[in-house]
Amino acid sequence: MFSTRFTETFGIDHPLVCGGMTAVGTADLVGAVANAGALGFLTALTQPTPEALAAEIVRCRDITDQPFGVNLTILPTITPVPYDEYRDVIIDMGITIVETAGGNPAPHLPRFHAAGVKVIHKAVSVRHARKAEQLGVDAVSIDGFECAGHPGGDDIPGLVLIPAAAKVLDVPVIASGGIATGAGLVAALALGADAVNMGTRFMATTEAPIHENVKRQIVANSELDTQIVFREFGNTARVARNTVSVEIAQISGHEGATFDDVAHLASGARARANVYGEGDVEGGMWWASQAQGLIDDVADCATVVHDIIAEAQSIVAERLPGFLAPQPATTA
Repeated sequence: MFSTRFTETFGIDHPLVCGGMTAVGTADLVGAVANAGALGFLTALTQPTPEALAAEIVRCRDITDQPFGVNLTILPTITPVPYDEYRDVIIDMGITIVETAGGNPAPHLPRFHAAGVKVIHKAVSVRHARKAEQLGVDAVSIDGFECAGHPGGDDIPGLVLIPAAAKVLDVPVIASGGIATGAGLVAALALGADAVNMGTRFMATTEAPIHENVKRQIVANSELDTQIVFREFGNTARVARNTVSVEIAQISGHEGATFDDVAHLASGARARANVYGEGDVEGGMWWASQAQGLIDDVADCATVVHDIIAEAQSIVAERLPGFLAPQPATTA
């Protein structure tokens, strides 16, 4: 067992997090993550309405009696999202941990904190992490450039970003991006983090609500099988490399290209139906990190968590002490 500021602050057995993932962060996965002793997040906006989120929270509680949280991602949308209503459901349902991402969480923090909810904010740069701490969040999840999703435009990998953030933050730090093993957990702790967040590793689990073909593709892929997209539109993203994401990158590189030129390819609805639903891994744009190169099997969440913690303990207790040179004997 590892005891860190994260495990103590949030009451979680292990310093492992399965952060919010659109279309993946449902009760099936999050309940299994919680039962394994890690912290999982239901994704609020995966549910079409606040009422549906309430029902999903109930479903998750039918699966686990362990702590879990809800992710509330704040993004500009064509159709207004009732964020206040989702927030109120989170509070009314007695959720005690929230992960915010995307936009500024400030409008929601007073209500969350008044209800005793602890807030983890996801950031992709030290400056954003410091701002989140100043706003009063309880922890920061810092995403290195290796991550799936939106790593920002600075392109700073975790080996630099994690200690740079840990050096200036007083709140617990969760390291994210390219982590899938016990060695990654130990490295993150050594760099100053208090826990690690893993998305792609938890996608390749038996409980993840995505097609088996996607899970097998993650195992088959290497660290080279990701694609950077949307950089030309000021919204850099890392996704799995396939014919669709390569085409998006090619079209985006044309002079005068706009997001409208690739919107049909990047459609989330298309990916959910074709990729996650039907198992056509070339049927849409889907998300995965460079950690694909570290994932060798599809296993249940309990096995994934157990193996990562066991490997980390072995490294700390057995491998690392061997690097210390014997101290010379002292004479009286």
